[in-house]
Amino acid sequence: MQRISTNLPNDSMQFYLRERTRAMQQLQNQVATQSRITNLRDAPLAAAHATRYRSYTVRLERFGENIGTIKDRNQIAEGYVQRSVDLLQRARELAVQGAHGTYAPEDLRHMGAEMNEILQEMVELGNARGSDGTMIFSGDRTKQQPFQALTGMVTGDNQRMITEVHYQGTITPQSAEISENVFLESNFPGNRVFWAEAQQIQSRLDARQYQVDQDGTFSVNGVEITLREGDTAFSVIQKINDAGAGVRARLDPVHSSLVIEGTSPRQIWLQDGPGSQVLQDLGLVGSGDDRPPGNIAPSARVSGGSVFDSLIALRDQMMNGDQDALGSRGLRGIDSALDSMFGTLGRIGAVNARLEGSYKRNDMEILDVKGQDSRLTDVDFAEAITDLKMLEMTHRAALGVSARVIQPTLLDFLR
Repeated sequence: MQRISTNLPNDSMQFYLRERTRAMQQLQNQVATQSRITNLRDAPLAAAHATRYRSYTVRLERFGENIGTIKDRNQIAEGYVQRSVDLLQRARELAVQGAHGTYAPEDLRHMGAEMNEILQEMVELGNARGSDGTMIFSGDRTKQQPFQALTGMVTGDNQRMITEVHYQGTITPQSAEISENVFLESNFPGNRVFWAEAQQIQSRLDARQYQVDQDGTFSVNGVEITLREGDTAFSVIQKINDAGAGVRARLDPVHSSLVIEGTSPRQIWLQDGPGSQVLQDLGLVGSGDDRPPGNIAPSARVSGGSVFDSLIALRDQMMNGDQDALGSRGLRGIDSALDSMFGTLGRIGAVNARLEGSYKRNDMEILDVKGQDSRLTDVDFAEAITDLKMLEMTHRAALGVSARVIQPTLLDFLR
């Protein structure tokens, strides 16, 4: 026989009423928050997956913002490069006219004055800023003007004109992540965009007997190359050619000196590593602490100039009335500059096409991840409301019956 306490029916009824109230509150919270997970204990596994999905969604949205930023910068850069192409085409027209031999020296000087204006505007384009106020063509030194123009007196005119243009930026482009562990350059170093010819640097020192005296490193266009003690000049040449730095190295057949030449129009950057002086010993860089590109050895022979060098040469030839040079070296330099600029426009277009595809793929991935998160966490309103109404009905029935369920006790008869 089981003994039933007089409080047991009351306690049992209150317990089950509280359980039903808790279930109703949980459903009400789900409807209010539109999520079936209001506490981690509601569905621990689903909550863990949802946390990962939402974290990844935030990363995907950030990738989309990066893609948009790069597209905006590319659009601005493309406008400046296109304007540079227009200037070069006008410069070429002037060079062709001046090379005909039908113009007097005074006419050529007038053309030279216009060429000087083209040069000045080209420098302004090279020092262009983006919408955020940072330099577009200075590499990762975005607060520093990439090009410094030096002035001096030029034959044929009594005013100071630009005689040299030096690059002060870096060769390190800024990059942004557009997908998981996928980075894309978001700006353009000016010593590539505004370079007309493949540069060549030739040492004047005989390198046939050279050997590295200690382990060390040096960099070519930002690519680090490691050398070992005892490496010969031929080993150095092979390592440079295998480094993928955009250059070719060889020994000059006449002077037996080291020659480094670019594979595309760009300025070559050479720098010895800490504690190393391999490039200095080979006669390519100087002994000072100058940073590239101003550290080339004074004895080294450098050829292959920038767009500015080509325009300066054309202007000087016009000022001097040198029609023969206009038709040969002058036109060749401008044509090389145009080819380089067209190549830059092509690269920008290719990057934009890639960004369009990445943006669409990123949007689709965001939708997929949000869909997976929704299937795990979103509440089924029809089911939740139906269950809530069922609980409300049973709760009212339980409250109505509770008064009749509790049995009379002995105290009811003690009067």
